[in-house]
Amino acid sequence: MILNGLWCFVALGISIAPVGAQDWTAGAIIRTLEAPGHETLMAHIASADITLAPFETDGCSGGLSTVWGAMATQFSTFVQEYQSRPPWENCCVTHDQAYHNAGAAADPAASFEARLAADLALKSCVIATGADLGAGDTGGAYQRIATSMYVAVRLGGGPCSGQPWRWGYGYPTCSDLNTIIN
Repeated sequence: MILNGLWCFVALGISIAPVGAQDWTAGAIIRTLEAPGHETLMAHIASADITLAPFETDGCSGGLSTVWGAMATQFSTFVQEYQSRPPWENCCVTHDQAYHNAGAAADPAASFEARLAADLALKSCVIATGADLGAGDTGGAYQRIATSMYVAVRLGGGPCSGQPWRWGYGYPTCSDLNTIIN
């Protein structure tokens, strides 16, 4: 968790700084910071007594689906205008499927790449959902939502973070403290 906290602090600093053409979430610094978590997770998964739990999803993490549902229950006009569930919730479930089993990765490098691919797919799916709904003229709302979700999962979904929405959450919790101590 300490390493994940450090990762978030550095990543936040990078996200606030001006960003060039390269996506900061896929850059060499982030790969270096995230590598110990992927190494620990892959070693954890490789141990003989680890089993994958049955798949579960909360829809869109961070309370997004829950709050959306509460708004729909409370305000009938909300449902008429925006539906009873987030229109991109299927994107989140697909994303959760990749996060659940760590993208079926076999090694730390593949784990990093699979997580990045899942996060980029989430972003693309949310944007496509907006386009499918004819929301292309909403001032970029779906683009902003997708980008916010992407940044949130990149910052908060690292492996071995102890969070229930972490990369590899279908496996028992691992700790990146081992990588700091050893």
